[in-house]
Amino acid sequence: MNIPNHITLEALKHMPVGEIAGLPAAELARLQQETTKALRSAKMACEWLDGALALKYADQADDLRRTAQKDTGTVRFADGEIMVKADLPKRVAWDQTQLARMIERIRQAGDDPAEIIDISYKVAERKFAAWPSSMQEAFRDARTVHPGKLKITLSDEGDAQ
Repeated sequence: MNIPNHITLEALKHMPVGEIAGLPAAELARLQQETTKALRSAKMACEWLDGALALKYADQADDLRRTAQKDTGTVRFADGEIMVKADLPKRVAWDQTQLARMIERIRQAGDDPAEIIDISYKVAERKFAAWPSSMQEAFRDARTVHPGKLKITLSDEGDAQ
């Protein structure tokens, strides 16, 4: 039986990038598929383990937070010789309409809202693209486009999507 000589993911981690780039496209496609599958599997295992940890420790962490009279934040406790750190981050969302009204009231009172509120403006790219060209031109100097990260996907012709 002839076993093809394939690079393993473990071996790949130790190869120089230039050497990897020199591999045949078929080998790169196989490695890309294998790494994607491994990543998906690792993410699923991580989520599964996180669920088990939450099942085991969430109630105890909630009790400690309640005792400390806090809804969010970090609590620490021991489980035998293991120290458990349970962090429940605070996620804050501001009502944009209400903030706009408050900013206007601050301005009308003669104060500068920028002294107490961080103000930022943005335009959704989808909306910008739908504007007439004259409106786009008026805003063009305020717009900077930075490229995102290049993503290259390899597949057999039959797998192309």
